[in-house]
Amino acid sequence: MALARQVLCVCALLGLPLAGAEPIRYSVAEEAESGSLVGELAEDAGLTPAQLSARRARLVSEDGRQHFRLERASGRLVVAGRLDREQLCAQSDTCMLPFELLLSDPLQFFRVEVNLEDINDHSPVFPKNRVTFRILEASDPGSRFPLEVARDLDIGSNTVLAYSISPENEYFSVSYGSRANGDKYLELVLEKSVDREEQAEMSFSVIAVDGGSPPKSGKTEISVIILDVNDNAPIFTQVRYIAKILENIPEGSVVLSVLATDPDAGVNGDISYQLSDGVGQSDSAFVIDSITGEIKLTKPLDFEAAQTHELTVRATDGGGLSAICKVLVEVVDVNDNAPELVVSSFSSPLPENTVPGTVVALFTVRDRDSGANGKISCALQDQLFFSLRPAYKNYYELVTVSVLDREETPQYILSVTAADAGSPPLTSTHTFTVDISDVNDNAPVFNQTSYTMYVRENNVPTVFVGAVSAADADVGLNAKVTYSLAAEQGPERAWCSCISVNSEKGHVFVLRPLDYERLRQTEVTVSASDAGSPPLRANVTVRLVVLDENDNAPLVLYPAQESGPASSELVPVSAEAGYLISKVVAVDADSGQNSWLSYHLLRATDPGLFSVGLQSGEVRLRRPVTERDSVKQKLVVLVRDNGKPPLSATAALSALLLKDFSDVRLPHSSPASEDQAAASLTTYLIIALVFVSLLLLISTVVLLARKVCRRKELKAGPVLYAADTLQSGLADAAAAGTLPRAYCYEISLTTGSGNSEFRFLKPILPSLPPQHCAVGQSPDEEQDFPGVPVSSEDMAPDNAGTLSAGQFNGLSFA
Repeated sequence: MALARQVLCVCALLGLPLAGAEPIRYSVAEEAESGSLVGELAEDAGLTPAQLSARRARLVSEDGRQHFRLERASGRLVVAGRLDREQLCAQSDTCMLPFELLLSDPLQFFRVEVNLEDINDHSPVFPKNRVTFRILEASDPGSRFPLEVARDLDIGSNTVLAYSISPENEYFSVSYGSRANGDKYLELVLEKSVDREEQAEMSFSVIAVDGGSPPKSGKTEISVIILDVNDNAPIFTQVRYIAKILENIPEGSVVLSVLATDPDAGVNGDISYQLSDGVGQSDSAFVIDSITGEIKLTKPLDFEAAQTHELTVRATDGGGLSAICKVLVEVVDVNDNAPELVVSSFSSPLPENTVPGTVVALFTVRDRDSGANGKISCALQDQLFFSLRPAYKNYYELVTVSVLDREETPQYILSVTAADAGSPPLTSTHTFTVDISDVNDNAPVFNQTSYTMYVRENNVPTVFVGAVSAADADVGLNAKVTYSLAAEQGPERAWCSCISVNSEKGHVFVLRPLDYERLRQTEVTVSASDAGSPPLRANVTVRLVVLDENDNAPLVLYPAQESGPASSELVPVSAEAGYLISKVVAVDADSGQNSWLSYHLLRATDPGLFSVGLQSGEVRLRRPVTERDSVKQKLVVLVRDNGKPPLSATAALSALLLKDFSDVRLPHSSPASEDQAAASLTTYLIIALVFVSLLLLISTVVLLARKVCRRKELKAGPVLYAADTLQSGLADAAAAGTLPRAYCYEISLTTGSGNSEFRFLKPILPSLPPQHCAVGQSPDEEQDFPGVPVSSEDMAPDNAGTLSAGQFNGLSFA
């Protein structure tokens, strides 16, 4: 024990594993009671009982059987159960029970060898309880009769020491010893000639005594039958027969044949063979043919159970003389046992941040075969992340060799194959299933690099506009993702307070109504965080785009629509069709199609005189100015956007038709006078409509009453026109946008217009028969108007619709 402590100290100083040091050796007697002390193992290994418990100390043996037990509390090594040296080591001179003391954290071995000492617990045993000899009465003194030696399972001084005869007689003695080849022998020696006639049969016992304390003995009964003369005993051709057979030889195979000869003739020369097994081999695997001497196999052999079988063959002639020879059957090993893999420790699951070199499993391999058949090599199929490392003797460690990633491979199925060196080799495979446990090493990842969401302005509060989504490759709490707005959004994101995100589902809400004209878009940073420790997070930018609604009417910039009197545009009477009078300029605060503006002529003093560009807002002359056109023209332009529903605004402007711009003093009319003129105009329109309706009714009645005489009345009238001439002239006038001066009747009508404005109302004298005049109608339609005389003043082309500068200044505008 002192030597073991010194070895342990040297190993600790050199930093070497204790498995390479001198083994710790103990001795214990066989048949020791369970719990008997073998040795202070913790003290001899340089350990404390506390270390044994902390480092999970355990005993590991090659055959897997636990003959001893380690008491961790005291550090003592005690006997675990009954120890039978003869059962464990058979007849071996030494019986050593080796095992390893295995410690974890860090991994450490201690080789322990316990020598099992023999005690005298077995008595000598003869192969047969009774042996009969037939001897001739003529046998000479000194004749020897062989006996099978007694067997004692003990060894050393506890084995057979001496033989004796009981009761002693004067005829026989025993002789025993060892021959040159080491075989022991036992013989009866005839000391005095026998006389069959004096004594035909003798009985006595041969006793074998061992050297134990106290000694044990065994005996066999000897019966001697005295025969007449048979002077030749059988003789074997060999004193010792040796046979080598394979352990997988089939049953019934001949192992070998023994042969004995006897020179006697007749019955005395007939030889029969008998087979006796060694001690403890009651269930023999061999049988001998009593006539031929062939020894055959009766059941399969197992090299691992018994490597040799010692047999005794007796040849007996007909006269009772016999001879004995030894047969040694050596069993040759064949590769009939696959390697065995026994796991001592295994760690699973394994964290994915385990450092390379970590021991995952510790196991040992063994093969019951011998020689090359028992040499084992181990291999790991997948060596990308794990490898095998020899630890001590036939121990191997399964260790990691690279970084593990659970997200890439959550489980490894490792196959370790153990193969022996036999021919053909036998293999066995053990599978290690290593689960990889998760650590929080993956931050959440959004499914988009950025998000764009849309909301219409004037939205309701807490409206849902979209959702963000992030996934985490980890599992469990490490993969549970929560969403929030980043704490710092930056000074350029002042509107981020109007946005909220659901922490669990990532839904994005707008908390209050937005105005497109104040905020068209904003950005916030949404953070996704997992529940790991420490948590990992990722950010993404969410851009909120406000969509425009048509909530702003067009705004007229020109002409100015303030409350003061509007300025008048001057239009020369010589202007041709398409002359640019003015341009209405308007804007819309909305965007897109909500801001597309169109311009329409809502009403005018003479709608047929003006046109408005649908897209440009330009006010132009539709036709040349005539003398019948009023000097002062008022227009109302409707500006409408393209929204749904559309919103609109109006722009009022006036135009003056002048001959000469050299001396122009523009009159100013107050808003009140303009309102009065508009009211008077409305009254005149109503009266004119009533009058025209009555006139149409009267004309219809008169037409029916005077249909027969219509032609005569036309010839008698002062002004006669052909119908086709009248219609042609009216059609030309309608195409030009006005009527001939002689047939206007002071009524201004435009084709395609839903409005008719009466500029001046004069009394219409029905002094002439009604004439056909198509005003503002298609050529296929006719309307009757009463004929009106036209004065020469009305016919003067120079005075139609135009004024001189003096006349213009003298006008008063209502």
